[in-house]
Amino acid sequence: MRFRPCIDIHNGKVKQIVGSTLSDDSARENFVADKDADYYASIYKDHGLSGGHIILLNKAGTQEYELTKKQAFKGLNAYRNGMQIGGGINCDNAGGFIEAGASHVIVTSFVFSDGVVNENNLKKLVNSVTREKIVLDLSCRRVDDRYVIATDRWQKLTKVDITYDALDYFASFCDEFLIHAVDVEGKQSGIEQNLLEYLSGWEGLPITYAGGVRSLDDMKLIREIGHDRIDVTVGSALDLFGGKLKFDEAVKLCDR
Repeated sequence: MRFRPCIDIHNGKVKQIVGSTLSDDSARENFVADKDADYYASIYKDHGLSGGHIILLNKAGTQEYELTKKQAFKGLNAYRNGMQIGGGINCDNAGGFIEAGASHVIVTSFVFSDGVVNENNLKKLVNSVTREKIVLDLSCRRVDDRYVIATDRWQKLTKVDITYDALDYFASFCDEFLIHAVDVEGKQSGIEQNLLEYLSGWEGLPITYAGGVRSLDDMKLIREIGHDRIDVTVGSALDLFGGKLKFDEAVKLCDR
């Protein structure tokens, strides 16, 4: 299990939010940093932590998104080829983010149309930056006993569930998966164990899990449930972002 660091950016500021509250107009904030993205990226670089992600939380095409993008580029420049980036990515702009220093682009909404997979867009994305540079974000919400993929900054449910068949299909278009348990994201309320148990039964590409981590015990549980194959990211709970979980202890627990 590897520790995958994160930098979430909203309205041009590094923040930690409650994922389920994100909308076009607002988000409930857990933490607003007084430092820029390059500060955090440099910490991750100094600790040898690669494969983390920078997420742009504003709606693409807005003035706020441009502010957030400018902030994100500071992080990419501080740790070139060390971090992935997601938020508003499509086949037209993906290459620009790679050129700016991202190791991978993280994509969700672009590969869905009207709640179903848009395979044409998937192929365009692969042609744009190659499969090896793509992370598919299959973040999901629980609906009864299913986990349904959510798009548009987790506001819209698709018609696609997280299943082994779906993972097998998407794996042919990407290098790895990022999966937020949106219902617990940013709440420090404990991890989504049922989702982790299901994901642990699929032996394919690397998966990074995010959502609900509040302590080292939660991280140990992810390692146990995930059979040491599922990586973890932690946001609001870290002392870097105002939480109680010490960053150095979290890093020490995991492989680099």
